[in-house]
Amino acid sequence: MNTPLTPQSLARRSFLYRKLAGLGARFAAGNEAAIAASFGGADEAAAARNLGLADLSPRRRVGFKGPGAADWLASQGVTVPEINRCAAQADGAMLFRLGANDLMITTDIGATAALPDRLAAAWAALENPPQSPRGFPMPRQEGFCWLVLTGQHAAAAMAKICGVDLRPHRFAAGEIAQTSVARLSAVVARADISDTLAYQLFADSASAEYWWDCILDAMQEFGGRPVGTEALAAVQGAASGRA
Repeated sequence: MNTPLTPQSLARRSFLYRKLAGLGARFAAGNEAAIAASFGGADEAAAARNLGLADLSPRRRVGFKGPGAADWLASQGVTVPEINRCAAQADGAMLFRLGANDLMITTDIGATAALPDRLAAAWAALENPPQSPRGFPMPRQEGFCWLVLTGQHAAAAMAKICGVDLRPHRFAAGEIAQTSVARLSAVVARADISDTLAYQLFADSASAEYWWDCILDAMQEFGGRPVGTEALAAVQGAASGRA
């Protein structure tokens, strides 16, 4: 009989691991940390299409900031969008441009995209001092928690805790709002999972537990619930299968 994986058995843990464990999460290993793969409820993929909240905080991400950062990323073959936009990359990674030279790159839902690691390695391999300005790395892995809110009622739930109009016809796919969510400074990016509405949410990791509770509370009216990464992957895969 296999012993269930626990967050304490790995080198790194989500900022929310106690909350997730208390909700019955089953954990899987990824990026040297435990991530909530499922919660054991009936048809989590359907829940994600209705209104689901997933914790992706253990997933890999890197940041680059300062003069020359955007140009350096472009020189590495990265698609760099306009300010306050996000763009999917060739391997499924996502780049979020928060300022002219303030950029964050995350892996994909399945954690197969290698771009964050490749960029970190390329940066470390550059000669010092650099030949041209390229900014400096930002610790986005530990500084931000990373949640994903999905489903047909996601915009309505966000309207209860965020003053920005995030309805799909007003907040297009790929847009970023740097705003307040549940009175916490946050980054909200619309990055749909195939044909399911999805908001990528980033905020100060020190407030992760407070934020998680606030968002779950806003979801109750619409029958929302926590979902794991397996549900997100199922939503993505089901839509791909219909294409």
